[in-house]
Amino acid sequence: MFARKIRVEYEDAGEKKPCPIKWLDNFSMRSFTNASVFDDTLPVADGVIEVGARVPLDQLQSAMEDWFRRKSYLATNASLTLRDSNNPD
Repeated sequence: MFARKIRVEYEDAGEKKPCPIKWLDNFSMRSFTNASVFDDTLPVADGVIEVGARVPLDQLQSAMEDWFRRKSYLATNASLTLRDSNNPD
């Protein structure tokens, strides 16, 4: 549906795991994030979110990390990684 498929993973005990779709779905509900820049986000599976071409990945990662920590999904010392499947660099 959207231009880019993004892999979203988090670190758990030194191991990278796909973010559960529940987390991604919760973040993508605009009423919670209140950020229109992320309107073009669509969770499609564990660890996969589709985004529009104008969604800035650095801002998306920062906002997702913040939201996941506030929801206690992501531990304080854990990290989140976003990778564009179309451009793995």
